[in-house]
Amino acid sequence: MSPASAATAVQKVNMALARVNSQPLVSLLKNAIVLLVLYRYLSRAAMQAAIKGPLQAAREFYKRSLQRIIVLTRKTVPAANTLVQKQIAKQIKGIEKQMVKLAPGEKVYRALPPNGMTDPEVRKELERYQAMGDVDWKEGKISGAIYHGGEAVNSLITDAFSRFTITNPLHPEIFPGIRKMEAEVVSMVLRMYNAPDTGCGSVTSGGTESLLMAVKAYRDMAREKRGVTEPEMVIPVTIHAAFDKAESYFGVKIVHIPVNATTGKVDMVKVARAINRNTIMLAGSAPNFPHGIVDDIPALAALAKKHKIGMHVDCCLGGFIVPFLEKAGFPLEHPVDFRVDGVTSISVDTHKYGFAPKGSSVIMYRAKEYRDYQYFVTTEWPGGIYASPSIAGSRPGALIAGCWAALIHFGEAGYVKSTKEIMTAAMKIKAGVKTIDGLKLIGDPLITVVAFSGVGPVNTYAVADLLSRKHWHLNVLQNPPAIHIACTMLTVKAADQLLVDLQDAVTDIRNNPEAGKGAVAAIYGTAASVPDRTIIADVTRGFLDALTKI
Repeated sequence: MSPASAATAVQKVNMALARVNSQPLVSLLKNAIVLLVLYRYLSRAAMQAAIKGPLQAAREFYKRSLQRIIVLTRKTVPAANTLVQKQIAKQIKGIEKQMVKLAPGEKVYRALPPNGMTDPEVRKELERYQAMGDVDWKEGKISGAIYHGGEAVNSLITDAFSRFTITNPLHPEIFPGIRKMEAEVVSMVLRMYNAPDTGCGSVTSGGTESLLMAVKAYRDMAREKRGVTEPEMVIPVTIHAAFDKAESYFGVKIVHIPVNATTGKVDMVKVARAINRNTIMLAGSAPNFPHGIVDDIPALAALAKKHKIGMHVDCCLGGFIVPFLEKAGFPLEHPVDFRVDGVTSISVDTHKYGFAPKGSSVIMYRAKEYRDYQYFVTTEWPGGIYASPSIAGSRPGALIAGCWAALIHFGEAGYVKSTKEIMTAAMKIKAGVKTIDGLKLIGDPLITVVAFSGVGPVNTYAVADLLSRKHWHLNVLQNPPAIHIACTMLTVKAADQLLVDLQDAVTDIRNNPEAGKGAVAAIYGTAASVPDRTIIADVTRGFLDALTKI
């Protein structure tokens, strides 16, 4: 085609487009699209302002905008990105150095041994690996992690494991005992939470999977029954990060609701404002992980029932404390179980205060119609009809056996006793923190988690540093800066010492503001001041990489 012909063709196309654009219908369509886009953006902005307040919404918009500018700068200015990557690599190197500690000449298995080892040789190696690490958890200076630690309980669970090592609940016809154990575990926990006769549930690998299953069930249910294609869940900002994982995995948008600055409970007015036609569920904690606060479950459930949506209670942490609080002498203001009208599901970790082996939890539903949407079923696979109740296919039956053994070993009386002992220690710490000038409680913790922060010149992270030097392993929190301890059976004998060490830390910081400026203060202080959160995410991925480095 000659240049003249090409120019003529372009001119004809432009004339045709001009004629199309001049049509009233096309102009109307263009205007409608612009208005639709504007409506979506403005409605989201209005919703954020209604939920978080105009000032906080503006702050978050500024923060997101700054984040995007920084990320764009890193992508478009190679020198800037190179500098950032060097700093990230430096931090990751430090993490690897701390985590991957090899003594000179220490044996490392990077490939299969050429020849198998004898039983005594393997046991000797097991003992060597077991001795690694220098944390004396038996002293009770840790938060959560090990909830009982008694030798007799460990021995019983080990026996249960050994008897059912080869079992897999995927094959109930081969292992009927494991099927029965799993059903009995679910039944026992349903009874603990006052489920109706229609109640049902499943055993999962932990609290995270229990929460994932609940979100999946509500998503699929809303999609089938209400045609919801852009699902949202309205949850407190303090609820477990497993909900963020569910957002990432299942495409369910999170609408985070702030908590009351005084009580630490989710703001019910803002929850009500956030509900719309895409909302598939509400959720609350009993208690939450960061601060040990129990949300207003009856109020949340009433809202959920009004809007005919799901209501989940995350009771993973307090699962084997909450049902026994009243008999132990520590009653809650209101129930948080299936006695509350509108509660449709509850997650409970058996591997925390139930003292079962790690990797066991229960997700419960008010009725079978909810659990049906949790299941995965495919009928056309050449390998046969395939179905599984949760994410995993094959599951270790030994874990179910260990869980079952723990539950029937302790029984109701045993759990009431452990609840009373742990709660007594937690309330002692709570009362003690109140008396320390320079510390304040976060909200009003009513269960086993006690969170506190520094006041005035007392830097929270400096307190954490000084405690770590005395071999305490507590949880360091952010937004706002705080420290918490999840009390366990091991904490019972360590509560008094914690209060002594807390008072000493506060006194040291008052006498010397430079005291406590160590690793914890450096890490969390720096993290709080870094506007580009992708840098923090990259360093965190480096930590995860280091877990499998040798």
